Parts: sequence; C-alpha cells; structure tokens
Amino acid sequence: MTQTTGRFFDEIGKLITDAAGAADGVRKEVETIVRAQAERILRDLDIVQREEFEAVKAMAQKAREENDRLKARIAELEAAILEMDSDLSDQGPPRPIKRNKPKPSY
Repeated sequence: MTQTTGRFFDEIGKLITDAAGAADGVRKEVETIVRAQAERILRDLDIVQREEFEAVKAMAQKAREENDRLKARIAELEAAILEMDSDLSDQGPPRPIKRNKPKPSY
C-alpha cells in the first residue's frame, strides 16, 4: 500500500509539473499574440517610434541653439550699424561724390 501511494503522488507531481509547463507555454503564446496585435495597432495609428522621436528631438534642439546663436549675431550687427550711423551723424551731412565726366571720343 505504501508503494501505491508513493506512485500516486509521483504521478500527481508529474501531472502538476506538466500542467505548469503547459500553462507557461500558453502564457508565452498569449504574450506573443498580444504583443503582435499591439504592434499592429500602433503601426496603423502612425505612432512614432522612440528612436525616431529622439532623433527629431535632437535636431530640434540643435536648430534652437543655432537660432539663438543667429539672434545674438544679428543683435551684434545691428548694434554695429547703429554705432556707425551715430559716428556718421557726428561728422555732419555726407559730401557728394565728385565723378569725372567721361570725355567724348570722336
């Protein structure tokens, strides 16, 4: 009787182990199906992938920095023009440029 009970528990143990393995396989299969379905839905919605988003974000940051640099350069140039204008106005009105008239050739 002891041997029969031991075999019985061994068989139940094997059955439970097999059931756990089968459940794990089903879980992995369901996970794969859900992941594929989610990817299909996201692809249909035209959602941007993370890598593409990061690349565009970096490009936008670089463009902002360039824009700020150019704004500063424009401000410098405008200040220089104003300084030139003030220097010229201190000298009085501009003198007309004398040009030599070309001699007629006959």
